[in-house]
Amino acid sequence: MSGLTLKGPYRVAVRQHRRALWTVPAVMVVGLAVVIVLRSWAESLPSGRLGASTPNHGYELLYYFMRYAGAGVLFMPLLVAAFVAGPMTARELESGTWRLALTQSTTPKGWLGSKAVVAAVMSLLGSAAIVGVYRLGWVRVSHTYQLHWADRGTYEASGPVLAAYCLLGVALGVLIGQLVRRTLVSMALTGMLTGLVMLGFGALRWSLLPAVTRTMPLDGNPYDVMPGSALMMRSGLLTSSGERLPRYACFERTHDMRVCPPDMNVTSWYVEFHPASHHWPTQLIESSLVLALACVTLFAAFRLVGARRG
Repeated sequence: MSGLTLKGPYRVAVRQHRRALWTVPAVMVVGLAVVIVLRSWAESLPSGRLGASTPNHGYELLYYFMRYAGAGVLFMPLLVAAFVAGPMTARELESGTWRLALTQSTTPKGWLGSKAVVAAVMSLLGSAAIVGVYRLGWVRVSHTYQLHWADRGTYEASGPVLAAYCLLGVALGVLIGQLVRRTLVSMALTGMLTGLVMLGFGALRWSLLPAVTRTMPLDGNPYDVMPGSALMMRSGLLTSSGERLPRYACFERTHDMRVCPPDMNVTSWYVEFHPASHHWPTQLIESSLVLALACVTLFAAFRLVGARRG
């Protein structure tokens, strides 16, 4: 990250934060090495699942590493947002050193643009590398508990939505860093806001595509009509009129899940789920929405710097 091939404010931005920027490839190299070693170890032993009669310690270590790595990836957009808001933007405004950049034939928008571009490029490269490394290890343990394709952490670490959230963090960082102009406060506020946006989209993401609905007779098992890799959303009972009832509606009266009183007119089970084929469409739709929000935020940030210092 020496910035030797860059010019103007971009070179300055890279040189100012080269130590922090170097941590990205360093973390990637370490993560890749750990995944390769653990996956090789897991595949060299006969057992390939948790709790097997013949322990496979390589598989178990890979499982726990991927599980905690997925949880850690959730914090990457927050860290990006906090770094851009604090050290890259607010600290220069707070100390007044941004004025030095304006004496070097750089406009306010050029100064802000250099911060945003450097942070965005590193976020894209870093998130792409993380997704690649994560999927390399995750594919070996993808059918285990808490590593389902739709689980929090695994979902974010296995597709383009991670890059979208990181870019949103960059946009929020340059905007809030300007508004607050206090390093620590900007970092805390931007990280918290980025996390709230991620929680909001996480709560809504499985409404972006319609769930698949299947029905079966009362004497059957509703899970039999659902693929093993699917994400179940809800299940229950169907009446002859099409009304949906809770799955325990009959049990509360008959104490038998498969025996319903005649007056309830229950005819079958229903189950709603998202098949694994919904993973990539949901990723793309959510990424598009997050990127649209990032564009609006970035537009507001450049309007603000132009109005205040243009």
